[in-house]
Parts: sequence; structure tokens; C-alpha cells
Amino acid sequence: MQKQKQLKLLQKDWRKKRLRLKLKARKRKKRLESLRSAKKNKRPVVRDFTYRDRFVTMFVNRLMKNGKKLLAYRIIYKAMADIEIKTERNPRKILARAMMNIRPSVEVKAKRVGGSVYQVPLKVKQERSKVLAVRWILAAARKRGGKGIVSKLVNELIDAATKTGGARKRRTEVYRMARANRAFAKFRNR
Repeated sequence: MQKQKQLKLLQKDWRKKRLRLKLKARKRKKRLESLRSAKKNKRPVVRDFTYRDRFVTMFVNRLMKNGKKLLAYRIIYKAMADIEIKTERNPRKILARAMMNIRPSVEVKAKRVGGSVYQVPLKVKQERSKVLAVRWILAAARKRGGKGIVSKLVNELIDAATKTGGARKRRTEVYRMARANRAFAKFRNR
């Protein structure tokens, strides 16, 4: 009789202990999830006033240095006007075509697996591909020869629209790297 009581008490204690451990595990899991999913809501890109285009705003924000947004707007608007003069077409369409030609569909990321680092090809999300295209076009324009950022940007945008130029070269390099390392695609989810 006494052994049965002791056994029941031990079982109750054991159940309580197991319950406590489960609760601790749940709390820990929630804490980790809250840390992992600390994704902030992205603010939508506001369209600019003149062309009512999101790409123009993306270029302005990326071109801006030291908070000088008005200067960045002036450079972009001057470039758009020059594109219209040079090509005799709508500069918004030239800009959109340039973005479509430069946007990457794949990229490579370094992943460490078992002591060695592999270049793993990954698909690029639409938002990231736009950001990369803007970044590459501006980087290629800055590297270009010539006088003034406006003329460099005009020439790079026209070249990007016709599938040539430094930004397009960068895109093909990334694509070539992804093709060469497609054997490591199996490490994508690690």
C-alpha cells in the first residue's frame, strides 16, 4: 500500500517535471522564432513627382550620398532629359528596358559546408533583382570614362537598354558563375 502511494507521488512529480520541461521548451522555441522572424515590414517605394515611376525613385535613393536627395533628383532628371534628346524616345521606357535587361534571375552565394566554401547558385527574388540592377547600373556608370555623372549615367542606361555596357557584363558574369557552380545547387537549403 505504502509503495503504491510512493509510486503515485513519484509519477505525479515526474509528470510535473515533464510538463515544466515542455513549457520551457515552448518558451525557448517562441523566443528563437521571434528572434528569427524579426523581419520588418518594408516600406513601399514612393513614386517620384515628375515621372511617377518607382525605378526613378530607386535610382535617386541609390545615387544619393550624404543625404543630398535634391542633388540626386537633379542628376537623374537631367539624365532622363538627355536620354530623351539622344534617343528621341520616352525615357521611362528606356529606363524600364534597361532594368529588364540587367535584372538577374540567379546569383551565387558562398555557403560553408564541412570546412569548404562553395559558391551555391540561388534564384533571385523579384525585389532583390531590381535592387541589384540599380546597384550594377550605377556602379558601371561611375566606373565609366567621361566627364560628369550625368553623361556617364545616360550612356550606361542607353547601353543597358541595348544589352551592352558594364552592367550587362556584370550580369553575364554572375550568370556564368551560377552555370559553372550548378553542381553545388544541392547545398541550397543547408
